[in-house]
Amino acid sequence: MAVTVEYDVVVVGAGAAGMTAALTTARSGLNTVLVEKASVYGGSTARSGAGIWVPNNEVLLAAGVPDTPAKADTYMAAVVGSDVPAARRQAFLTHGPRTISYLQRWTPLRFAWMQGYPDYYPELPGGMPNGRSIEPRALDANVLGDELARLNGPYQASPAGTVVYTVDYKWLSLIARHPRGVATATEIVWRYLQLAAQGQKPVTMGQALAGGLRAGLIAAGVPVWLDTPLLDLHVENGRVAGVLARRDGAEVLIRARRGVVMASGGFEHNERMRKQFQAAPIGTDWTVGAASNTGDGIEAGERAGAALTLMDDSWWGPMIPLPGGPWFCLSERTLPGTIFVNQAGKRFVNEAAPYSDVVHVMYDKQHVPCWMITDQDYRNRYLFKDLAPLLPYPDDWYASGALVKDWTLAGLAAKIGVPAAALRATVDRFNAQARAGRDPDFRRGDSVYDAYFADPTNTPSPCLAPIWLPPFYAFKIVPGDLGTKGGLLTDARARVLRPDGSVIGGLHAAGNASAAVMGRSYAGAGSTLGPAMTFGHVAGLDIAATA
Repeated sequence: MAVTVEYDVVVVGAGAAGMTAALTTARSGLNTVLVEKASVYGGSTARSGAGIWVPNNEVLLAAGVPDTPAKADTYMAAVVGSDVPAARRQAFLTHGPRTISYLQRWTPLRFAWMQGYPDYYPELPGGMPNGRSIEPRALDANVLGDELARLNGPYQASPAGTVVYTVDYKWLSLIARHPRGVATATEIVWRYLQLAAQGQKPVTMGQALAGGLRAGLIAAGVPVWLDTPLLDLHVENGRVAGVLARRDGAEVLIRARRGVVMASGGFEHNERMRKQFQAAPIGTDWTVGAASNTGDGIEAGERAGAALTLMDDSWWGPMIPLPGGPWFCLSERTLPGTIFVNQAGKRFVNEAAPYSDVVHVMYDKQHVPCWMITDQDYRNRYLFKDLAPLLPYPDDWYASGALVKDWTLAGLAAKIGVPAAALRATVDRFNAQARAGRDPDFRRGDSVYDAYFADPTNTPSPCLAPIWLPPFYAFKIVPGDLGTKGGLLTDARARVLRPDGSVIGGLHAAGNASAAVMGRSYAGAGSTLGPAMTFGHVAGLDIAATA
């Protein structure tokens, strides 16, 4: 028989959504416990770049960003369309700014505008070419004490002795091309030296965000039970009244007097669920989401009667399946001197488009996998992953099949199984367009967003350069993701709904355990984390306000 304990609120999942929810209920005077399946906290948040898309927040306004509620509403309506009820969009836009203010009050987190990082569709009504995204400033990890050792690791660690922000990567990629690249490299070291001289242990990006939220929970006295997987929801008389979990090898019933918040993440690492709900080819090898995200909370919610939606979609991104794990191909595909080709050897997409859109096209046109074609000129110019310009690509990239090389395009075509004449014609056509500075076929470079990770020193277009200098390279591109997008259907108060639209009493959801407020689109950098924290906060407030 399970041991029984009781709290006012039980939160499942120690990512951004769950930690924000727990902080909110605790600061509202409710006795709160947070349970986490993994042996570390932070989930996918800790692995992320920690961009946060929340329009019209106090950080943006203080920086002079000319955002308004009306402008944000116009833009989000254009991006999301009819996939998400207007009331839920409005809840995000109303409570998002309040969430940022709340976190700056009750945690050591401080945020900065990611100046110049555009909304993903800046040309739409209400879109902003200079962007709305923010990110955490460096956090002194000393505030975590022993809890620092239990923080989930980053997707890619910053070089030792540096303090790197997400906005720095644009310039670090151009270290061999632009004076600002060298200046940024100097700056990231100088920041570290300044903070280290003050006795700080600076961390940034996802490490800062997850760490700052955890520090807020420490100050609020919220216990975080790691190694405590959810087994099921506990339901009494049709109302969720707690959770059944496993702790220290034994089952424990954690009763919740006021409510449960499901913030357990998506199902990206659940092979069965991915094959059930998503298009083939799919699997768990191409995601960079936290390994603990196996859909436990989504399935528990469904057993309790919840409706599921958007289960076929994810926070997609083109990935290179490198031997050490999939690499999220962001700046690499946007820099000039690359094209994507399908198995017919033809281009089929704007390579610099928002990453989710690129994968949607890959699936819609059944171009999985495809290949990123590039040359030695590109290798000489740009940082690739963490590999400095000019250096050879690692041998194990070739051995794994993720990278193919040949001294002729015909030889490259043979190795990747595409028609040589078609690849030659595709490259010739692209090269002529690159020299002219326009891409009439796929309009690469027409949007301000396309140019963000491009090369301003490249002429006549920062986004387009010929592929001409042997040897030639082909990187395998697969449809990866940052996590799944579908989950429990919720309303504007983050309450979980049944298929008939009725509310499941006692159950709220936020983050990737819930269906995304972004629908099938992606408004800007941080469209995962901004809504996750916002609806975690909304859930906490709703529980606190409900007698």
